Amino acid sequence: MAESASRPGAIWLAAGVRTPFARVDGPLSGADAIALSVPVVRHMAGLLDGGRPDVVVWGNVVPNLTWSNIAREIVMDAGLDATVPAYTTVMACSTSMMGAFEAAGLLDGVSRHVALVGGVDSLSQIQLGLGMSLSNWVRQFAGARSLGQKLSHAIDLRLRDVRLYIPSVSNRTTGMSMGEHTEITAKHWTISREAQDRVALESHQRAVAAWDRGFFDDLVIPFDGVRRDTIPRKDTSLEKLARLAPAFDRTSGRGTLTAGNSSPLTDGAAGVWVASEQGLARLPASIPRVKLIDWEIAAVDFCTEGLLMAPPYAIPRLLVRHGLAYADIDLWEIHEAFAAQVLAHVRALDSPEFVRDRAGVAADFGKVPCARINPNGGSIALGHPFGATGARILSQAVKALAAMAKGSRAIVSVCADGGQGTVALLEAA
Repeated sequence: MAESASRPGAIWLAAGVRTPFARVDGPLSGADAIALSVPVVRHMAGLLDGGRPDVVVWGNVVPNLTWSNIAREIVMDAGLDATVPAYTTVMACSTSMMGAFEAAGLLDGVSRHVALVGGVDSLSQIQLGLGMSLSNWVRQFAGARSLGQKLSHAIDLRLRDVRLYIPSVSNRTTGMSMGEHTEITAKHWTISREAQDRVALESHQRAVAAWDRGFFDDLVIPFDGVRRDTIPRKDTSLEKLARLAPAFDRTSGRGTLTAGNSSPLTDGAAGVWVASEQGLARLPASIPRVKLIDWEIAAVDFCTEGLLMAPPYAIPRLLVRHGLAYADIDLWEIHEAFAAQVLAHVRALDSPEFVRDRAGVAADFGKVPCARINPNGGSIALGHPFGATGARILSQAVKALAAMAKGSRAIVSVCADGGQGTVALLEAA
């Protein structure tokens, strides 16, 4: 159900950079996942004394048939030292946060002190595939050695085998999309449409305000002429959000999730540093950094539980290990796959019965301080390139927390397809 470990020595997270985020088929649509990632990795490596991280961990949720280890391809295209090991990881929307946890375990204090971690998705550059029967036919046809064999094999092709595989944002086991699953969650927790729209509006307002006051200036690098996230909207309002039609439940008359209160399909790449004390010394002192105190990984049976409801199981388990209540957490960064999912997480965490009976933790944590959630905007406004979101939210949390008083703490939470979730506990030092 969950997994955790004690950490030998201090592990630090330092803020990385990311590309601007843009909607699918928008201004970043001409770049594939490698092209989006290379400037991020090159920029971050350029800040590191010696320019050589000890390991690179990169994630990509939507695969491409032309590469199997995108991390290594990015290292080579970015011109990093070819002796830097690099590997690819994936855990749906938790991908690059999981990469950070993996990197923390790789730092041995002897030969590995600093890891460059991140992720990417270009949802504008999704490669279509052939159905398995057609793939087998093409492979066997290509392997035929004579014209006669090829003609004989050509006759075997059946019309019903000519199928394309088109990737979709849906769960393989259930065949349902994330939004369809979350509609079930919204109904189960009685999450209203108005409450969801308020979360969405606040996400846009906070993201716009953060951009306007310069919060993102050192977290986002220009890419192909784009300098800012293109998704946050200054002109949105509750009235405009209320006019949008349900996006995932269009027939029951009870659908509440819309394009306005859901995260959009997004292109973008993001990175974050994971370092020991020695590795941290190789980064400029101006880069915000905080301690990675602990983390928790949880999974639920999404056939009986909400698909995106793992974090409310993980958070109490993480906090109880450290004797902390919700009020002891000064900053909450919760991935906004959907406003309904965020509200359901809060409802579950606020429920003593849920915490005791479902998460299995016998403790009184109080009420979640909602005013401390996503103060600089979340995924609804900023965007959600699946593989990049973990690194984006970690870097954003690191910068916000590092500006707080020593000893301040943050919870960073990402839900993921497959009924999984990752949560980190950070502390300003």
